[in-house]
Amino acid sequence: MARRSISILFVCTGNICRSPMAEAAARALAERAGRDLVFESAGTGGWHEGERPDDRAISAACRRGYDLSDITARAVNDEDFVRFDHLIALDQSHKRWLATARDHRRLPERARISLLMDWSVGQAGKDVPDPYYGGPAEFERALDMIEKGCQGLIARL
Repeated sequence: MARRSISILFVCTGNICRSPMAEAAARALAERAGRDLVFESAGTGGWHEGERPDDRAISAACRRGYDLSDITARAVNDEDFVRFDHLIALDQSHKRWLATARDHRRLPERARISLLMDWSVGQAGKDVPDPYYGGPAEFERALDMIEKGCQGLIARL
């Protein structure tokens, strides 16, 4: 019997900065490590539904060899709580939102909810700051943290 791939959904606010960068970085890092993992991303709200990631996120990711071209923003939906093995929040507010949404909607507790930086040694409990209101340097710093979290995630799954 074939083993099913582990599936991970990265979650941020609007799904145009942090979570798409995490999706693309994790996908590339897992591929380089020869790991068969499934990655997607979504936002806690649908403000940017159908939009491509922020140009600054695309640029920062591209400089590191990550491709965001196939990612479009979407909101977390009820099916995500069943379809994914892991719902990984980029900051504490997203983690709380996921837990509250699951509880209020009485959804199954199948997916493990965690914080991305909890997967990186010595980084537990840290938020990946939202770079949206900053410039290129903030996107680079966010991506530095995202890479560390994704490396830890891939190593520990």
